[in-house]
Amino acid sequence: MALILTFLGKGGTGKTTLAIATAKHMASTGKRVLLALSEPPSVIGLMLGQVKEGTPGVIESNLEAVNLRSAALLERSWEDVKQLEAQYLQKPFFKEVFGQELGLLPGMDGALALYALRDYDQSGKYDVIVYDGDGDRETLRMLGTPEIMSWYIRRFRDVIVNSDVGQALSPFLGPISSAILNVDLSKDNFAAPTQEANSTLDAGKAAITNPNRVAAYLVTTGDKTALAKAMDLWGSAQQVGVTV
Repeated sequence: MALILTFLGKGGTGKTTLAIATAKHMASTGKRVLLALSEPPSVIGLMLGQVKEGTPGVIESNLEAVNLRSAALLERSWEDVKQLEAQYLQKPFFKEVFGQELGLLPGMDGALALYALRDYDQSGKYDVIVYDGDGDRETLRMLGTPEIMSWYIRRFRDVIVNSDVGQALSPFLGPISSAILNVDLSKDNFAAPTQEANSTLDAGKAAITNPNRVAAYLVTTGDKTALAKAMDLWGSAQQVGVTV
């Protein structure tokens, strides 16, 4: 598992420059480093040259970089969704929709970036992943996603299963699921399809709160607004459980 580093602070304080410098320094010590950037390609090009979208490319010895462009990440994630659908539905229908057709909804950027970071982390190819995101509350919301999603799944599953509607529909879940699904969604094993998701979210929560797995650095200048922003982000990071 890799150590994931990110930088928080007001825009214009040099977060991207520091992220690149950190990645290069760690690569020079022999660590396998991935630099994940969310800047526009034109900006990244001025700093590092050509960086691929969605696929890491070699920058120098021990250092790879990838541009986490949301549109490319959405297209790749949609293919994963279709594979998951095929596991559960006897006659998948998402295959009729292509990733290139999909538009980005507000809030999707962070979720897609987090999913990509998880994949790169689990690949085992890197010792360190340096993530240069927005560096503000959006980054912290992204890191807090596992905790929030875990609560929603746990809370609403119990509400649905124990509700009058859930009780009334439970006798029909078995016959209906056997007709259209590859799994049985009877009341007794209703939690089975969510078990993998819960395990993934639990692993994410454990990583976020472990300073040996995820850490953030505050970046600021002597400017009063930059200092105030750094203090605000420090407090917000404590709520998410991220070590600063």
